[in-house]
Amino acid sequence: MAKKVINTSGKRKTAVARATVQKGNGLVRINSKPVELYEPEIARWKILEPINIASDHVSKVNIDVSVQGGGFMSQANAARTAIAKGLVEFTGDPSLKIAFLDHDRSLLVSDSRRKEPKKPLGRGARKKRQKSYR
Repeated sequence: MAKKVINTSGKRKTAVARATVQKGNGLVRINSKPVELYEPEIARWKILEPINIASDHVSKVNIDVSVQGGGFMSQANAARTAIAKGLVEFTGDPSLKIAFLDHDRSLLVSDSRRKEPKKPLGRGARKKRQKSYR
């Protein structure tokens, strides 16, 4: 039988995370670095959310995540989405999917919001230069 390998992705703003889930002994790596050593700490907590919810399943798999683009928090949100999607697909457990959805819908659904383009005569997407009539 061929080795079961699941590839998933998660997105947030311009950050894209690609996760590979395969049979193993509970190693989770973000950009080839163990998740326990991932900095900053607040981003690590975000990434550990799906791992803590599915702790009994995580001990039987290895998860490798490569993430690029965006800022550190967007990368963390993209990585947690990719990890959660991969675990649900690998285990095929409907109760795990329900647990993720009950905790936070963004664990399984990538955030589709993007930056609005800047318009002419303005300093950003909505802000305009002030008018002075005097």
